[in-house]
Amino acid sequence: MIETTDGTDALLDNLYRDIIAAHSAMRPAVAVTPLAYSERLSAATGCEVYLKCEHQQHTGSFKYRGAYNKLRLLSTEERKRGVIAATSGNHGQGIALAGRLASVPVTIYTPNRTSPYKVEAMRALGATVIQVPGASVDAELEAQRQGLEQGKPYVSPYNDLAVIAGQGTVGVEINEQQPDIDAVFASVGGGGLISGIGAALLRLNPGAQIIGCWPEEAAPLYHALQAKQIPAVAQAQKGSYGTADGVVPGAVTFELCQRLIDRTVLVSEEEIRWAMRAVAVDEHWIVEGAAGASLASALKVAHTLRGKRIAVVLCGRNIDWPVFLEAVS
Repeated sequence: MIETTDGTDALLDNLYRDIIAAHSAMRPAVAVTPLAYSERLSAATGCEVYLKCEHQQHTGSFKYRGAYNKLRLLSTEERKRGVIAATSGNHGQGIALAGRLASVPVTIYTPNRTSPYKVEAMRALGATVIQVPGASVDAELEAQRQGLEQGKPYVSPYNDLAVIAGQGTVGVEINEQQPDIDAVFASVGGGGLISGIGAALLRLNPGAQIIGCWPEEAAPLYHALQAKQIPAVAQAQKGSYGTADGVVPGAVTFELCQRLIDRTVLVSEEEIRWAMRAVAVDEHWIVEGAAGASLASALKVAHTLRGKRIAVVLCGRNIDWPVFLEAVS
């Protein structure tokens, strides 16, 4: 993990400041989620396992944090014009709820293969949903273009420092709930969640390892980090439980993840399914595949962290019921 010295790293200095500001300003609209100790997982791994319950956040995902923080910072004129966002589901529900609470009109661009359940959830919260062909990154680029054309703020699911600051409040809460945590496992899609957590804990608990978790067959940002560049064209992802289809060129999370992630773990779909079953059986919770990926990663490398306190971010629960049943059966 990098360190900032003499105020030279302005990006991380400013992001940490914004995270701390968001941590206070977003209450009580954004919930403080539990950091729950798991007796069974701790016994099975030899670690002290704590589960950060972002699946219990409003809209069932951590994404509401970043969406709410972005909208609270808009000017009065921007709020009147409304916002445009892009999503494959969770960010859309978060921005739709935040928009409804703030009386901000929300238009969301989403891939045409997005779950009908998630599309209906966004519409139920008052958003206008426009489906476009292609992957998540195609919806992002179209939404960004429409924002410029219509003169409306575009709210990226990850390529926005205000959104990242909102997600970073997860890290502040973990530190308040268990100040001596040794490692944090978080799934990585576009990188907003792990960037925010890493930026917060770099200051609050610099000894904590920040561990990025990906499905083996759906890890676009992992491959970009390995190649040291974001590909110009997103590659098709094969996995059923992938966290993102791609990352837009120039995303600020690319630099942040390069600097903040200490360790990476890739897990198979079977390992993800096993972890989802473990959460259902041991804790009686439904979580989506991305949450399963973070727990699967922790279980995979737990033998290297015996006796340590680890936090696993269960990032969301928004999964179609038939898909969940197939995953855990």
